[in-house]
Amino acid sequence: MDLDLRKLRYFVTVADALHFGRAAEELHIAQPALSRQIRALEDDLGAPLFIRDSHGVVLTDAGRQLLDDAGPLLASARAVRRRVSVAARGGRRLVVGFRAGIPVIPAARAFGARHPDVVVDVQRTEWDDQAQTVLDGRVDVGFVRLPVDETGLRLVPLFTEPLLVALPTSHPLAGKEEISESDLAGERLIWHGDASTRPTRLPYPDSGLRAHGVDEKLEHVAAGRGITFVASSESLFYSRPDISYVPVRELAPDQVGVAMAASRPSRLADDFFAAAQATADVTAECGSYEMWRLASSVAAGG
Repeated sequence: MDLDLRKLRYFVTVADALHFGRAAEELHIAQPALSRQIRALEDDLGAPLFIRDSHGVVLTDAGRQLLDDAGPLLASARAVRRRVSVAARGGRRLVVGFRAGIPVIPAARAFGARHPDVVVDVQRTEWDDQAQTVLDGRVDVGFVRLPVDETGLRLVPLFTEPLLVALPTSHPLAGKEEISESDLAGERLIWHGDASTRPTRLPYPDSGLRAHGVDEKLEHVAAGRGITFVASSESLFYSRPDISYVPVRELAPDQVGVAMAASRPSRLADDFFAAAQATADVTAECGSYEMWRLASSVAAGG
């Protein structure tokens, strides 16, 4: 049995709306036709995906599992279509994923010297999709921040950079040249992943807020809801008047790596992968602690 991507797309639309009528309107098809497609998908999989009763529509356990798996699968199908479309037009294109604060330009320039006919596109990723976008083909090569699940990846660490604490400018520690982690005792932590991904094992009180990316973390910090930690290059990327970034002596550095899918060989991806390794020092310098200190000095009028 081959999984029908059209039926899968219909399923995701219904699962997001949890309403067959609204899903049918969004898909521009009749509701009875949509119901038939979902029943056919359930027959294909041999499992009910929705419970339909007078109270509405809810996902079954099988439906929740399919929803978890459907997003990457559909994204991979779109990536295949993109690559085929580019090839049909006679062009060559490489998509590079990057995290906030990690410059792509040094590696792109080195790669472009060997492949001047290839267009390098970029796509920003966050902690929760940085590996998946590489695995499902949305990006060909990705700059990632560790830790990351390395299953299915070819991954090489490139460099490390200091971690800083992000504080609202009204905080008593804001503007300090450097602090100790003990100075942050009792602060509420805003983080983007589970405890195993935190740069410290100290028991910070949980703020109850879980942010998707750096933007969201800093919005909560600026509002006084807690503190967070960012890499030094991220602090340059997100320089803002309501946030103060302060080095913390005891924190282990953030590690940046480059990744590509181990199961999808590509000469272009291999060459960009090599270019990223060759230019790691230049890339690291763009977000170095020295540059952060210079930017802080200029901002303070020094």
